[in-house]
Order: sequence, then C-alpha cells, then structure tokens
Amino acid sequence: MAAPLSSPPWESSNLADASKKDIVAYIHENATPAFLRLHKLNGKPASIVKAAKKDALDAAYVALIAGGDDVCRKEGEQLAMDAIALEKEADDAAKKAAADAAALESAEKPAVEAVVEVPKFAKQVLKKGNGERPKKGDTVSCFYTGYLPDGKIFDSNNDPKKKKPVPLTFKVGVGRVIRGWDEGLLTMSKGEKARLVIESEWAYGKKGAPPRIPPDTQLTFEVELVRIE
Repeated sequence: MAAPLSSPPWESSNLADASKKDIVAYIHENATPAFLRLHKLNGKPASIVKAAKKDALDAAYVALIAGGDDVCRKEGEQLAMDAIALEKEADDAAKKAAADAAALESAEKPAVEAVVEVPKFAKQVLKKGNGERPKKGDTVSCFYTGYLPDGKIFDSNNDPKKKKPVPLTFKVGVGRVIRGWDEGLLTMSKGEKARLVIESEWAYGKKGAPPRIPPDTQLTFEVELVRIE
C-alpha cells in the first residue's frame, strides 16, 4: 500500500470529480485512527458515504495530503478498521441505551393531571367593547354598581345624581380587588359593560364585609371598563 504523500490520486483541479465513496476508501486506507476520529470518519465506510457531505470529505482529503507523516499511516502498518467500526458502534449503542433508559424512566413516572379550576363567576355582556383586553398588571378604570342577592345596591361609583362620577382605578389581576373582579375584568375589553355574578368564594367569602355584605354572599356587579393603561 502506497503512502498518501507519495501518490495522491487527486489534485485540487480534479478533486471535484472524485466520488464520495472513492474519497472515503482512500482516507480509510491511509489515515491514522486519530485522523479518522478527528474528522468523524471512523465507522463503516458505507455509512460515512451516506451521511457525510462532499465538501467535508474533500476538506478531510486535503488535510490528509497536507498533514504528511503526522496523519498518514506508515507503509505496511495495519489499521484495525473493524475495531474502529466496533468502537463507534459500541459508543452509538451506549448512547441509544441511555436514551432508551431515560425514555422508560419518564414513561414509568405517573402522569401529573392538570387541575383546571372552575371559574366562580358568570358574565353577561350588556354592551360590547372595542376588543382591546387588559393584561395582568395593567391599570384599568371602571364604573360599577354592586348588588346584594335581594337587589339592594350596596356600593356604586356611578351615581347618576353626581355630575362627574369618578371611575375606580387599580392594577388588574394582582389581587388589589376581589378575585371575581380580577378574573372578570381580564375577560372584558375597553368600552365593554357587563354584569358579573360572583360566588362568595371569589367575593368576600365566609367573613363578608360587614356591615354592608353578610358572610357567604353572592354578589352581582354591573361593571363598565372605560380605560386601560
């Protein structure tokens, strides 16, 4: 077997004409195991021909020719290609076994079922908005009137007797108001007016808000979202 430096089969002028199969065969016949590993050409030639790109093989061939004795096997030196192929196959098999084990471990873990909380309010749209909805943390302004179950008004900032009622302004979705308001207003859009019927758990709960709101009381609000900042 001739050393690569003495009789390279292709020059830069005709390397493009060489097939991937021939380049791989030549490199395998002449390169050291370290060179093959460095250029990821250790393994079965047929697999390398299928997977490698032509420009990468061309570059490896040029590096082999230019590298001289440091990368070329000595005349008559036996390269254990089967051993190199087996080494790569063993490495691939180990990686596959590790991946299979990880997949099996994941499959054996009990699935965590997501718990979806049922909203504790109902909404009726009284007037449609412009489609722009607030996000958590946005500052909103709204007019509202709150009703007890018997229809009695317990709170309002929209008294028609006042010449210039002032809207309530707060950051929505961050716990500044009762949860029924936080959740309900996030479903509304600017300009929308809606009726929110809020169960006691998302209103004032077991304590209520004495003296106006008794414990465990469902509340109804007519809310108009007038501004989002």
